[in-house]
Amino acid sequence: MSDEKSRSDSKITLAKWSDRFLAWLIDFIIVSSISTTIIFLSFGTIYYEFDQDGLWAENTQYIPVSILFFVYWMILEYKTGQTIGKKILNLKVIDIKGGKPKLIGVLLSSFGKSFLLPIDVVLGWMLTNEKRQRIFNKLGDTLTVKIKDYPETSDIKYVKD
Repeated sequence: MSDEKSRSDSKITLAKWSDRFLAWLIDFIIVSSISTTIIFLSFGTIYYEFDQDGLWAENTQYIPVSILFFVYWMILEYKTGQTIGKKILNLKVIDIKGGKPKLIGVLLSSFGKSFLLPIDVVLGWMLTNEKRQRIFNKLGDTLTVKIKDYPETSDIKYVKD
């Protein structure tokens, strides 16, 4: 009976959008520093140009840097549930039931953050639900929460921070 009661009283504290943004900003600074270092080591400058207007260089830089972001988020969030930014702010990615997220869920969430973040966030806000999910979080059944131990159960109450 007490196990049944504890399952029905399970609560997950959803992370605030502002905390999630700060964690993202920390991660952005880290990955941007790494990508800038790679570009500098590869080209001897961070201002490289391949054509007269510099357009080719600016446009092609987006894809490799986005791939670096994708790999960073995918590996850390799948392995530990946390990136460096999330660890600093005591946040964690979990699945909708409170357990470790599935690889496909982390892949979808990381893809949205890496390649389509403005669209992902704006649509998430417009179509927001009680779980504060971006669109790609919804697709991957992932949540960003305040850290604590979460029992895996289907009867969870979500509480906003």
